[in-house]
Amino acid sequence: MSGIDFSDPATIAFLTDALTAAGVSGLEISRPGGQLRIVIATGNEARIDVSATSQPAPTAQPVVIVRAPMAGHFYPGSPLRSAAADRLPRTVPAADILGFLRVGPVLLPLCAGRAGILTKQLAEPDALVGFGDPLFEIEPQS
Repeated sequence: MSGIDFSDPATIAFLTDALTAAGVSGLEISRPGGQLRIVIATGNEARIDVSATSQPAPTAQPVVIVRAPMAGHFYPGSPLRSAAADRLPRTVPAADILGFLRVGPVLLPLCAGRAGILTKQLAEPDALVGFGDPLFEIEPQS
């Protein structure tokens, strides 16, 4: 089975039409060779962004935004830590569980993904979040 050619304008047009017809507000696909993001705007226009991953890495470490990997209800914190241990700002290791997404009866853990200082919670507890919504902000450690 061959992969989808995201550089083909006909493929992008087909995906955009399908998203619009389904009432979906956007789509993001990432893979080692690049990233495709289609955001359906108000009206019948769409914004399409295709970028390659061959861009040079920045020299300073930027702030990392932990985003929702899927839609669900957001629950910050961990039942294994006290409320005092969940205060911000705090230092977090890369494997630290920052909270959970609830999808039906399933809880999906949200890992920091990078060591640093957890400075902000960007979504309200029990909020319904979508794919890619920002949840936390992590600053690099000095």
